[in-house]
Amino acid sequence: MTASLVQDIEAAAALLAGATDVTLLGHVRPDADALGSALALGHVLHRGGARVRVAFGEPDEAPETLAWLDVDGLITPVDALPPTDGVLVALDTPTLARLGRLAPRVAAVRDAGGSVLVVDHHATNGRYGTHHVVDDTAEATAILVTRIIEAMGVELDAPAARCLYAGVVTDTSGFRRASPETHRIAARLLEAGADPGEVARRIVDDHPFAWLPMLATVLSEARLEPEGAQGFGFVHTVVRAAAAATVRLEEVESVIDVVRATREAGVAAVLKEVGPGPVWTVSLRSAGDIDVSAAAAEFGGGGHRMAAGCTAEGPAEDVLERLREALERAPLLRAS
Repeated sequence: MTASLVQDIEAAAALLAGATDVTLLGHVRPDADALGSALALGHVLHRGGARVRVAFGEPDEAPETLAWLDVDGLITPVDALPPTDGVLVALDTPTLARLGRLAPRVAAVRDAGGSVLVVDHHATNGRYGTHHVVDDTAEATAILVTRIIEAMGVELDAPAARCLYAGVVTDTSGFRRASPETHRIAARLLEAGADPGEVARRIVDDHPFAWLPMLATVLSEARLEPEGAQGFGFVHTVVRAAAAATVRLEEVESVIDVVRATREAGVAAVLKEVGPGPVWTVSLRSAGDIDVSAAAAEFGGGGHRMAAGCTAEGPAEDVLERLREALERAPLLRAS
């Protein structure tokens, strides 16, 4: 870690150690890293006697695969949040827009002279808080939260460790993209009580039967363009609203992990219909040759060089054509 990052972590730890009322926010449609990080930090603060709430702009309820992590009942519906926050913490959320309808709370806290802590590992983070722990070399926000908790001098217990492990294992694609230091942190989480088999089964491997026919429908639309993505190959498919209606959000989000396994493609994309227009959320994955965050940025999105996302409007083929063009302009991550 750099000296400045160490200072930022220590400042965050001091801020939280003295906090008695804390609201922790994840991004809209929270994944295991966003919600796991919020719940782990919330659990530690709750255990220390603080009033704690965990919230996200949408959907109205936590994903079923992640709700079990909330052992303290900290997840709070948006309409049940208090008018103001003592300390506000935004996790795994690079921009205010990703907070959705909760974004105005940031300005409200800042205008009142309060503290907003932003903890994130996205290179596109806009540093919109009063305190920041931002490190784009960290494979997961959960890594940074682990370091903050340790800097607070608090011993990790099993509930916090399993939340953090959930964030690490999912954001590293099952440790495929994990550094030696991340493996060492994961070992500490296991020693604190995280059960890797339980986390993987309940978050990654567990799907209802309806997932299978949905997947069959979606994969029937998959197409491979061997010359796409600057010659590295481009594979894509579309999850239309009718198919998505039969399953949970987490089943829809899992499609990209199936599509990206295509050997002949350096870039994978999944368009998911989320509104009339139609409106699509787009998941992008790179096998390591092309910076997909640059392509997502052309649509107002962002993320990591190898995993990014954005929102686009219009017919699916029009969105795919724009994606093709953006991928042709995207920087290479290594010499071809």
